[in-house]
Amino acid sequence: MSYPPDRQRSTGLAKHGARALSAAVLIGFMTVAMWVLETVDYSANGWLDRFGIQPRDVGDLPDIFTAPFMHGGFGHLMANTIPFVILGFIAAARGVPKFLAASLIVIVVGGLGVWFTGSANTLGSSILIFGFFGYLLGRGIFERRVADLVIAVAVVAVYGTMLLGVLPGEPGISWQGHLFGLIGGVLGAWFLRRRASSA
Repeated sequence: MSYPPDRQRSTGLAKHGARALSAAVLIGFMTVAMWVLETVDYSANGWLDRFGIQPRDVGDLPDIFTAPFMHGGFGHLMANTIPFVILGFIAAARGVPKFLAASLIVIVVGGLGVWFTGSANTLGSSILIFGFFGYLLGRGIFERRVADLVIAVAVVAVYGTMLLGVLPGEPGISWQGHLFGLIGGVLGAWFLRRRASSA
């Protein structure tokens, strides 16, 4: 059954609105959770920092799933919050299920990259932030849709200087987390891209 153009348009807008609301709720929940965790960590004198990634410690491998949600102090968390919210919302607005799948790929690829190549306890949502950046960039390349390309160009224009963070530089900054988070995001965009339907 086909619907009049006006009804199709209103249905499409409603669907986009629902996705945007779901994305906002999810990113809001994740952000609040990180602030709650850091508050607990502050009260416990940094006890939660033990859930960062300890490179090449086999017993510490499960912490690749906790490290992106922990931070080394409120300054670290504050620096990450705004890009996490903006890039995370844009990445999630297309649909929460794909966003969650992409985030899992970023966490695994980024976490394992840090685990194999890092040199110190690593934690922070920078892995996810660079992953979201890579995911949006990759989506613009792989999806071949005008909207995705425009988003990718806008993200690069605003946050393109982030790419300098994948290079070794400032002591205490995990360039490995940035680099492998970015790689994880691009891989997520590749694996989750729309496949052409077979004839």
